[in-house]
Amino acid sequence: MKTIQVHAEHDYQVFVGRDLLSEISNHIVGASRIAVIHPQSMQTTAGLLRQKLSAIESISIEIPDAENAKSASVLEFCWMALGKAGFTRNDIIISLGGGATTDLAGFVAATWLRGIKVIHVPTTLLAMVDAAVGGKTGINTSEGKNLVGAIFSPIAVICDLNFLSTQSREDYIGGLAEIIKCGFIRDEKILTLIENDVVAAQSPNWEHATEVISRAIQVKADVVGNDLRETLGTATGREILNYGHTFGHAVERIENYSWRHGNAVSVGMMFVAHLSQLAGKLDPETVERHHRILSGVGLPVSYQQGTFDALHDAMRIDKKSRGSQLRFIVLEQVGKPAILEGPDAALLVAAHGKLGQADDHA
Repeated sequence: MKTIQVHAEHDYQVFVGRDLLSEISNHIVGASRIAVIHPQSMQTTAGLLRQKLSAIESISIEIPDAENAKSASVLEFCWMALGKAGFTRNDIIISLGGGATTDLAGFVAATWLRGIKVIHVPTTLLAMVDAAVGGKTGINTSEGKNLVGAIFSPIAVICDLNFLSTQSREDYIGGLAEIIKCGFIRDEKILTLIENDVVAAQSPNWEHATEVISRAIQVKADVVGNDLRETLGTATGREILNYGHTFGHAVERIENYSWRHGNAVSVGMMFVAHLSQLAGKLDPETVERHHRILSGVGLPVSYQQGTFDALHDAMRIDKKSRGSQLRFIVLEQVGKPAILEGPDAALLVAAHGKLGQADDHA
């Protein structure tokens, strides 16, 4: 088992390994009751988890699958369930599911009685390396994704890699996008391991899977520990975790959230790699490396749907914008992100045009 320390408003640990559900018992001592928030697809697993923790009274709160869970109506449903069960500040929420579940459950915990403890048990690769770590919680609105939320750290994150064997291949590959992102912004060893065998890297049984997952979580832990609330506004702050996300979130919105988050981020990274080069910051070889690694593991590297105007409007309301000015995390080289604020519209149009060229490697 790998243990990663996260320094936030309180310190907590992320546990990475197999057969780790028993670890939860170490973090619920003193609780009067627990609530397991889970999607419908995890109903059986939630029941087994409650049996494992049967020494403490528990309730199950079943929510919709995927992004449908991240709405004000589902948030209110969870509040009602906690209220009927009489949850107090001595009680604990356990999230069991993917990133949408941890986002919602974390926000429920942050807002119930102004904050009760939450343990995240992510069951997808994307949730393990991204959503469950770092304390960002939230829901979506008709105006955009994750525009309403709070920073609220869990007391523990349990990444049991056994869950990954039940993920679809497409979902697992989508999660690789966030791992690859961490490689480009901070830890080149991740990129080296993946590009050495892009086929094997597509499986949770890959001999280096645990290492690249742990490395990606360590990157996030280090960045979050330095800038929990994304206030630094520099190329060393938490904002670097948004690499590929400004354009990626726009794609998600244009596609009515039918795209996997990782697929959208992959296209977003490709967009911002082109933008970095067009702005004179990044060499063409590193742009090509983006293309080679992302496409090599089966992630999309082109995007021809949606007009530039529609994507531009979607990017303008992204939470990473500053007023009316777009703000991108770009690269100067692997491991050296930078901030590009208010780029010329011609550069954005040109970078968007590059995405329409499916065979354009640079």
